[in-house]
Amino acid sequence: MTAFDCDLFVIGGGSGGVRAARIAAGYGAKVILAEESRMGGTCVIRGCVPKKLYVYASRFGQDFEDARGFGWSAENIRFDFPSLKAAKDKEIARLENAYRGTLQRAGVETRDSRATITGPHSVRLADGSVVTAKFILVATGGRPYVPDATPGIHLVDNSDDFFEWDKLPSSVIVVGSGYIGVEFACLLNGLGVKTTLIYRSAKPLPHFDEDLRDHLLKALEAQGITVEANNEIARIDGHRGALAASLKDGRALAAERIIYASGRVPNTHGLGLESVGIVTGQRGEIPVDELSQTSVPSIYAVGDVTDRIALTPVAIREGHAFADTVFGGKRIAVAHGAVPTAVFTTPEIGTAGLTEAQARAAYKKITIFKTDFRPMRATLSGSSERTFMKIIVDGETDRVLGVHILGEAAGEMIQLAGIALYMGATKTDFDATMAVHPTAAEELVTMRTPFSVD
Repeated sequence: MTAFDCDLFVIGGGSGGVRAARIAAGYGAKVILAEESRMGGTCVIRGCVPKKLYVYASRFGQDFEDARGFGWSAENIRFDFPSLKAAKDKEIARLENAYRGTLQRAGVETRDSRATITGPHSVRLADGSVVTAKFILVATGGRPYVPDATPGIHLVDNSDDFFEWDKLPSSVIVVGSGYIGVEFACLLNGLGVKTTLIYRSAKPLPHFDEDLRDHLLKALEAQGITVEANNEIARIDGHRGALAASLKDGRALAAERIIYASGRVPNTHGLGLESVGIVTGQRGEIPVDELSQTSVPSIYAVGDVTDRIALTPVAIREGHAFADTVFGGKRIAVAHGAVPTAVFTTPEIGTAGLTEAQARAAYKKITIFKTDFRPMRATLSGSSERTFMKIIVDGETDRVLGVHILGEAAGEMIQLAGIALYMGATKTDFDATMAVHPTAAEELVTMRTPFSVD
């Protein structure tokens, strides 16, 4: 007979927490999971999924225009945002129910409540009850970052708020140069909103390959997005529907709404971590070892709350590895290298492995292959769309170190390229692979002439 109410208590019903709970229960553990908001977490409720649905919607306008070049007549096209939102909300509700069903079928007990850590083996729920557990897993994800010190900041929306909008404004300012900022700017622009994108850096997507950043910046400007680089908002005045953003360079911009999409930070505030001696990092992240264990042996953490790699598939893998290690006796550490990822801008980005700058810093000799071309679809549509691809190779071993793509279906392509990188494929392996013609992806296996050799 156990001395605890359960074997595992999971705080957070997002992708990482749900996966960990389900796998642990499969090993025979008694699991309780608490979620204070909606089951599914950031990705399902207010992140990847609704964002991608909106991205799809935003691309149809250009698709209708492109269709003319292929003989189609697309007249009297009308977009209704409330219909899109209603469809999105219905799908999110379906997914939330699916998450709950998955947990129920796995035998996981759920609590719709906030949970606070009160000891190495105990948590307190919102109703004041205390639950004891042999192990506690923190999987509370992240929350939007907004610079609270900016005057008038209460007038803006964050990236979570955006998905609750019932109607679109005629104009918007999006603040942020990361995934969320550039994705929101593209989708809002595609939906017909006059869009301005502001960020402090010189180019979008810090930490990405420089060529990708350059090509994305050109694409943003080409589709009519006003880009204010090397700038930031100093003050906000007015009211929603009529806002004035005073910039650091002294100018003022007007917009109906302003979205701060400047990233997310670990959601650790008020979790009670200090009660057990866990000291969070500068951004609020929970320090963990390679097995996701904190400084308290009975407490683990996975996903965005650890601030390792803030991607849903990473959180899922970490949650699964935790359950395998603690309850399956397998001791599995997640490999965080060469993680493929996509940015759903228009055109979208897919990237895996090292950037050119990272490769030059880590290897004595590298070889760069690049191609920039007009995709076949654009030849009849008349679109100015371009596709860019880049392969970075270790000049001594021929191993492919990085693959970077900007263009239609880049996210789909990089998933498969990511397998090759994980397996240690060489450029010779790429070259020996038969091309699929006519596709954009065939360029990945037909680039023969190096752009540069160092």
